[in-house]
Amino acid sequence: WRFVIGFNAREGLTLHHLRYRDGDEERSILYRGSLTEMVVPYGDPSETQRRKNAFDVGEYGMGMCANSLELGCDCLGSIRYFDARLVTSRGEPLLVKNAICMHEEDFGILWKHTDRRLVTPEVRRSRRLVISSISTVENYEYGFFWYLYQDGSIEFELKLTGILSLGAVHPHVSPKYGALVAPQLYAPNHQHFFNVRLDFDLDGVKNSVQQIDVVAVEPGEMNPFENAFYAQATTLQSESDAKANLCLESARTWKVINPARLNGVGQPVGYRFLPGDNSVPYASPNAWWRKRAGFVNHHVWVTPNHPDERFAAGDYPNQSTGSDGLARWTEANRPVESTDVVFWYTFGHTHLPRPEDYPVMPTAYI
Repeated sequence: WRFVIGFNAREGLTLHHLRYRDGDEERSILYRGSLTEMVVPYGDPSETQRRKNAFDVGEYGMGMCANSLELGCDCLGSIRYFDARLVTSRGEPLLVKNAICMHEEDFGILWKHTDRRLVTPEVRRSRRLVISSISTVENYEYGFFWYLYQDGSIEFELKLTGILSLGAVHPHVSPKYGALVAPQLYAPNHQHFFNVRLDFDLDGVKNSVQQIDVVAVEPGEMNPFENAFYAQATTLQSESDAKANLCLESARTWKVINPARLNGVGQPVGYRFLPGDNSVPYASPNAWWRKRAGFVNHHVWVTPNHPDERFAAGDYPNQSTGSDGLARWTEANRPVESTDVVFWYTFGHTHLPRPEDYPVMPTAYI
């Protein structure tokens, strides 16, 4: 792997010009990968809780909230640390020591097979390279982890921990919109929504995105045993075509391809996008936070690359009256086929608190 590590006050950790050595060739995959926005809406209509819907990237600045990481606690093994050099709101220099950690770690079995004709099984261990940063935004900690694997896979994982934002209740009251975590103390239901921007340069800048849906074949002459299914790839041609949500019924995934370069079996080279844990917003589309966070309306968006389009909720979410960012840009319905595409992914975590989350929340992974 070869890449450039970036860090800024708003997005925090970013990855640039990510390449993978394939034999003697250094092949481009990702030009820029970043967390563009994050919002935490609370699901309790009471006067105190309903105000909570912080945009932790666009309002707080994830980089400004970064921790100084420590050997043996935040990171283990042989570590390479990177400092972050920022400026305060008054324009004074701000140094965050050890804001980024890079290390290698074991990740179980890479592959294994036991041939019954052979005495000794074949097995290989998997190791991954980790580039990480952790930020404390008031009560919550957010860990951002990029994992680069030996088989060419790339993973982005968020780790959520810290302290719950709590409320008080009268004795013997069971709160409807949260859970008791201690006597007369409750944690309200809430969600965390994140958006990442993946500017692909897959073996060049002219890429396309395909939506992959698994289709079950109807019983009949073509399917006499009623067992057939296949993967149907739809090449997305415009921004409107690309707006989509996860679909369990069709095991929906996406694939970024370069039609100009073929692989060993004569098909366009590609990287498949595999969604992990996700959710949908439970607030009404008329809720004020949803108007400001239009990116939560779809899990996937695809746009042509534009240098002024970097943040999913727009440049100034704290001053937004709604419909900024992705929701506004994609109204132009620009073409996205065989061009410099940006793949935007929104993923959410619905947190229904439990007593075990108090006083400090065990890490949740997404």
